[in-house]
Amino acid sequence: MSTNRMLGVDVGTRRVGVAASDPLGLMAMPVETIEVRNVRQGAVRLAELVAHYEAAIVVVGWPLDMKGREGIAVGRVRSFLEGFERALRATGGQVEVVRWDERLTTSAAERSLIKADVSRQRRKEAVDQIAACHILQGYMDRLRIEAERG
Repeated sequence: MSTNRMLGVDVGTRRVGVAASDPLGLMAMPVETIEVRNVRQGAVRLAELVAHYEAAIVVVGWPLDMKGREGIAVGRVRSFLEGFERALRATGGQVEVVRWDERLTTSAAERSLIKADVSRQRRKEAVDQIAACHILQGYMDRLRIEAERG
């Protein structure tokens, strides 16, 4: 069964947060945090998640600075994406990769977890997934607004 599922990805220095959309592409839900010991290992795990969720689109947080320019973390994200594309090709998978402005997503995720009274330890474990949810939800909301405008 083919779906229109999407994955949202927040690439950090040590962890990659992953979120998935529901089959209708309306709501983002946290999936997992990939501990990245090396790019290849993390990229392979993301390729496995793409296959598992039958995702058609992967929305990757693109680290822009507050002036809208590519931030210093872009190199890390590019490196991860290159590894992901290699892992995907090795499995014969295909997916559209969309870059999405991730400014303030981690701080928004942190604020929402604090507001929900999540413990410091649990916040550390969940913040990357919640940031990935913010990235994916922002993209899906834009698609919905564009569709409504015609």
